[in-house]
Amino acid sequence: MIGLQTFKVRRRVRKVLMITVRNPGSIYQVDVPIDGGSCHGRWHFSFDRYYDPEWMRFGTLRVFNDDTLTPGAVWPLHPHREIEVVTYCAGGEFRHADENGEGGVLKEGWVQHTTVGRGMWHSEINNRKDAPMRFIQMWYTPSAPGLEPSVEQKAVEKEERTNRFLPLVSVDDKGALPILSDATVLSSFLEKGRSLTHALEAHRGAYLHLVGGGPVHVNGKKLSAMGAARIADEDGVLVRSDADAELLLADVLLI
Repeated sequence: MIGLQTFKVRRRVRKVLMITVRNPGSIYQVDVPIDGGSCHGRWHFSFDRYYDPEWMRFGTLRVFNDDTLTPGAVWPLHPHREIEVVTYCAGGEFRHADENGEGGVLKEGWVQHTTVGRGMWHSEINNRKDAPMRFIQMWYTPSAPGLEPSVEQKAVEKEERTNRFLPLVSVDDKGALPILSDATVLSSFLEKGRSLTHALEAHRGAYLHLVGGGPVHVNGKKLSAMGAARIADEDGVLVRSDADAELLLADVLLI
């Protein structure tokens, strides 16, 4: 078993809740008709028609959408500006295309980073016509305005992230895709009965999503499949699994 570490809670003058657990049913859900089918969305932060002042952003993390597209469905071309985008394929095959139809295909566990910068058009596509596709898309605050648009992706095998937090996209980890925001995105396949830790530096927080499987316990609190935990003012994150679990963790500067 991976060595465990006991984290001491940082104290403030007033006691505040250091971890907020989001049960799956408390996360906003919506069904959206799109080209060739539909999208079932689970939107963790205020986005489009969904507004909740309690869930506007978390540090540099602005959007965390967990979307499932029906077979062959396509989010049509649409524009964005001034965001850093991380896309994680949680099931099926995700295809990204710009206004020229160029892009890449992600398989389960693979990741893509996009600097939208001064502006670009793109679409998100279920690359298969015989199966649904689930992808998690995160938007981050860019480090500067007017950046040059770019797209890169990374193939990640299950063995690489088994029983460890593997950096997928990072501002400072050279083994991960780069991002022009103060953030790191990590993934893990945590086997039943195993534990993981992730240290947090001062002024940083973590948003942990249980993509599937579990349940797990996060800093002593139970988290169910498709739920999430917001963690701040602690020295780190301790995850213990009751069953095999797929995890995504965003480590962000709290601004």
